[in-house]
Amino acid sequence: MTTTRSKGAADTEALGAEVAAPLEPGDLVLVTGELGAGKTTFVRGACHALGVDGPVVSPTFSTGRSYRTRAGIAVSHLDLYRLGDMGSEEEGLLDDYLTPDAVAFVEWPAVAAQELPEPAVRVVLRHAGGDNRDVSVEWAGGRADENPRTLIG
Repeated sequence: MTTTRSKGAADTEALGAEVAAPLEPGDLVLVTGELGAGKTTFVRGACHALGVDGPVVSPTFSTGRSYRTRAGIAVSHLDLYRLGDMGSEEEGLLDDYLTPDAVAFVEWPAVAAQELPEPAVRVVLRHAGGDNRDVSVEWAGGRADENPRTLIG
């Protein structure tokens, strides 16, 4: 696991972009952190780096949003904060977002831990005073070496 200090939203977006570089369709990224820690900011940077044009906003009130990159790759962004537990939700709620042809980012993934496939990356954002955030990134298995750049610091 690598932990890097972000000094503001621009740094957090840049970290998202760096993590996105080696991602490919079928990859899942779990993004956790307290309210206001920068989860959506991180995902926005990743989505833009993958080639999503236009605004990337929190899907808090709609569970998920789907985007397409300029190259036609599907990108899913889910926010499970408002879900109580998956047992009380519609079966297959996440199926349209977690597809083999999509790169998927899931904020607040704990509520669906049993339903989610194994992630390629786990990201944890923590408040570190003011606009600072500590961003921890853990790649699954041997994938740590796939990230072609050193996280900014």
